[in-house]
Amino acid sequence: MERVLTGNKPGGYDAVLVVGFGGPEKPEDVMPFLDNVLRGRNVPEERKLEVAENYFLFGGKSPLNDQNRALIRALQQELKAKGPDLPVYWGNRNWHPLLADTLRQMKNDGVRRALAFVTSAYSSYSGCRQYREDILRAQAEVGHGAPVIDKIRSFYNHPGFVEPMIERTRAAFASLPEERRGAAHLVFTAHSIPVSMARTSAYERQLQETCRLVAEGIGRSDYRLVYQSRSGPPGQPWLEPDIRDYFSEIAAAEGSRDVVVVPIGFISCHMEVLFDLDTQAREFAAQLGLQMVRAQTVDTHPKFIAMIRELILERLDPATPKRAIGRYGPNHDFCPVDCCPSPQRHGVPSGAASGRTVLECDGPETAIPFPGNAGAVRRADRRRTGSSE
Repeated sequence: MERVLTGNKPGGYDAVLVVGFGGPEKPEDVMPFLDNVLRGRNVPEERKLEVAENYFLFGGKSPLNDQNRALIRALQQELKAKGPDLPVYWGNRNWHPLLADTLRQMKNDGVRRALAFVTSAYSSYSGCRQYREDILRAQAEVGHGAPVIDKIRSFYNHPGFVEPMIERTRAAFASLPEERRGAAHLVFTAHSIPVSMARTSAYERQLQETCRLVAEGIGRSDYRLVYQSRSGPPGQPWLEPDIRDYFSEIAAAEGSRDVVVVPIGFISCHMEVLFDLDTQAREFAAQLGLQMVRAQTVDTHPKFIAMIRELILERLDPATPKRAIGRYGPNHDFCPVDCCPSPQRHGVPSGAASGRTVLECDGPETAIPFPGNAGAVRRADRRRTGSSE
């Protein structure tokens, strides 16, 4: 069922700001980028080097920035063709173009008020509030005259996100032989977060709802939501089950060996998809005798780009319907004061919180892995310093 609300307050915005996490563009960017990500956190150097190695496996470049560039180009074309013809700016939390630099440019261009599209579909501290905090810090750095920035609402249940993911999931099943599709396991995956963070947000509920909507869209009622990229101290509980544990359950049971994985928690194929799923999870599945097929993320699907325009129009024109499908209706435009608070404010020890260190993502950000791979540390250190064996 699609729900429509009207009656928004008029907008008055003169620009759009796409806010991303950021990622290195070349090998020499990797360590400075990670320094930005980990600023203020007590993370051992060897753990940082372990993460650096993952980037070096892909040439020292994150795919995330290019993916955001593609999204911005598509959005600019959409706005130019259909209106409103607003300029689109781009600022990242952790790498160039940095938010403060972008807001400074916006100020110089005469932008007074802008709408921010954050590349995260779901509500949580790291996927929503932390971005708003970063915007506030950037505004403070720019000082007097910095543009006012209002965040666009979460879109986990907007048809412009759900319908493309139905198409992506259907296409993934179609890649299997027809006689095996009906028995194949449908597995949705999203970034795990600490349980303490999940308790202060609607992250789990929103994910479950999107999974249900996509599964129903392809005519399936049997599916499982699992999590990936879990990190942090071993004693700190995170959302489960981990995708590898669930693969082990499938392998131990009688039934289909085909697994269709849908990265429902992400909007583009960045490191969490290309490495955590396409490399690590796929290799683990093969070891268990499972065939893993991954669905594409939403990326720049035309319906998704049209959705962003629609979300902008909601804030500009009070007559624009606010669309949502499923049980919960559209999310709020303006976050309440106590929305998605940091788990540190709810009794999480600072040492535990410092162990969860982010990497890159368009959802709750990736945590630093704890593989204990000394070889990876040495290789990353050599690449950073330019030394050889």
